[in-house]
Formats: sequence, C-alpha cells, structure tokens
Amino acid sequence: MIVERASAKINLFLHVGDRRADGFHPLQSLAVFTDAGDALALAAAPALSLAIDGPFATGLAGEGDNLVLRAARALSGAGGAALTLTKNLPVASGIGGGSSDAAAALRGLRTLWALSHDDAALCGIGAGLGSDIPVCVPARASFMEGRGEILRPVEVLPRIAMLLVNPGVAVPTRDVFAALTARSGAAMDLPSARFRDTADLLRFLEATRNDLEAPALRLQPVIGAVLAAIAAAPGALFTR
Repeated sequence: MIVERASAKINLFLHVGDRRADGFHPLQSLAVFTDAGDALALAAAPALSLAIDGPFATGLAGEGDNLVLRAARALSGAGGAALTLTKNLPVASGIGGGSSDAAAALRGLRTLWALSHDDAALCGIGAGLGSDIPVCVPARASFMEGRGEILRPVEVLPRIAMLLVNPGVAVPTRDVFAALTARSGAAMDLPSARFRDTADLLRFLEATRNDLEAPALRLQPVIGAVLAAIAAAPGALFTR
C-alpha cells in the first residue's frame, strides 16, 4: 500500500491576463501548499478502480471519470491499481483539491508501477489534464506563469500560520473565470525566489491582487462576510 498526501494549494496572489487564442488565460501566481489535504491510497490490483471516502466524498458522487482516474489513464504503461481517495478538502473551493489529487495519483502510480518518469514528465502529463496539476506534482512553493505550466520554485519561504475558511458554498473555477471582468495582466516583474521572513513576504503580497476574488464575491456574496470577519480578528496580518 502506498499513501500520497494531496495538499491544499493556496494562491497567495493571482494575476490574470486576457484570454489567449487557445482559450486559456495567461497568469502569474505564487502557489504554496498546506499541511491540510486529501489522502490517496494505492495498491496493486488487476484493474483500475477508485473508491472515495472522507467528509467531502459526497461532493464527488456521480463523477464517473474524475481527475484521479484521468491522470491514471494518462500514464504510459498504465496497469491496474485500487485507488482510495479520502476527501478531506471541500469541492469547488478554489484550493486545487482535484488537481492535487490528480498529482498524487501520478506520483503514487509512478512508484506502484515502477515507472521511470521524473517530475518534469509527470508535470507534462498533468498539464494536458489541468493547468493547476503541474505545480501540484512537486507540491512545493512556486511562482507560476504561462497557463500554470511555467514554474519557478521558491528557494526560501517562511513557514506561516494560515486560516482557511469555507462557508459551505461552491465556487467552480469555470464559473469564476466566466464572471471575470477586471484583469491585472501577467507581465509583473516577479522577485527573486527568496523571502527573508514573513514581513518580506507580506510587503510583496501587498503589491499584488487576486483577480478572481471579485468574481467569486459576485457569485457567492457570503465570501465577503467571511473576509470581513477574518480581517477584523486580532492578529490577522493579511486577508484575501
């Protein structure tokens, strides 16, 4: 039995450009990963199967071909495996749960099937399935550019305490992008990949935006109440 953690992916900022000819938006972001996440257990089996449990399993009910199975089938030389996904992260919550699950499948099956794919190869496979999957393969803090496939790992990043609040409403990525009207563009000069301390990181973030925040608020106004409550809490350094 192999168990892979699928950590929540948090975009500390997200700048979006105009839609490209291929339908994707160029972006710039700093993605980090948390201790919270889903878990994917993998075991050898004659055929490929997926079972889902955990507190948010019902959010994936009825999905006959989710990203985990698509990632498994995309690996060359794919064989059988019994996969069990423990869904601890809420679905459609903007924290990359599905992409992180798919990346965990790629990593775990590489081990289970003794494949020679390095992380770059897995990222390439993942990019064909979803823009967030490449950064979730190594699951380390990285600047993202392009449609998400151009990665620059952050060499030094302080470990920070982070409060994640989900008010129990869905904000599917497709719907948020469809409601996007104002864009920061993706031409910002990104800093060197080193942040000395939390204050250094916050100074950088104060000069950035989350372009998807406004459309998410229009879709689910309760998010605004959550943000206001967090910002008013003693000790809150940054709210987004």
